Amino acid sequence: MKKLFYLVCTLTLIVSCKDKTSTNTTNDKETVKDSAVEVEKPKYPENLVKVFDAHGGLDTWKTMRTLEFSMQKPDGYEITTTDLKERYSLVEMPKHTIGFDGESVWMKSTKGAKYEGNPAFYYNLMFYFYAMPFVLADAGINYSEAEALTVEGKTYPGIKIAYNAGVGASSDDEYVLYYDKDTYHMTWLAYTVTFGKNEKSNDWNFIKYAEWQEVDNLLLPKSITWYNVDNNQPTTVKNEVEFSNISLSTDKMDLRMYMMPEGAEEIL
Repeated sequence: MKKLFYLVCTLTLIVSCKDKTSTNTTNDKETVKDSAVEVEKPKYPENLVKVFDAHGGLDTWKTMRTLEFSMQKPDGYEITTTDLKERYSLVEMPKHTIGFDGESVWMKSTKGAKYEGNPAFYYNLMFYFYAMPFVLADAGINYSEAEALTVEGKTYPGIKIAYNAGVGASSDDEYVLYYDKDTYHMTWLAYTVTFGKNEKSNDWNFIKYAEWQEVDNLLLPKSITWYNVDNNQPTTVKNEVEFSNISLSTDKMDLRMYMMPEGAEEIL
């Protein structure tokens, strides 16, 4: 707009305005530069950054918008789709569908089908386990060094994760990521469950991340294995979950797919 104005002004005004504009532009650049310096990026522990890098890099993960994966269950496949920016979620099962539209958790079931779990707890549970280690870069997390874990003679350094009050539905949950000190691949996850409780838990659960697969230059789980626990240490295999039909995309799905459909029940 200013350039058009200058074209219809006198030469004197043009020179004067150009001088003034030049000065203001310089100041604006300096302001932007100063502002950029003041902006702080999230700070992660050096060893956690190495874990992210070993799995393809946090920058690559952040370019992705939609994640989908499937799990074989006794009555058929369970398909989970998640918007990685907004964390909208859709879990499709043979007889039930659970969704989160950014405000409400909802569930829709086929006639007469009874859901045995807690949809408010489950709607993003498997996504969170599957999207390790990258979900540990979420906002509101505090990091500290954890005591190393030794299993079958091998020692794994640990990074403890705790949440600020009010972050998520269970901010008292705690996690420890254990990684291979040679490859920096995530190997174990210890976690507590406090959903529905008003205090922290001292009971730790353990998942082994033994198999990984490359998906769009990111290393994501192929299977994860829960372990029985004795004295807060993993002992023997409890059960295993395998993932298939993995899809990562930079494209945003139509957000209407996550919205509560007619006939669904609002859970939370």
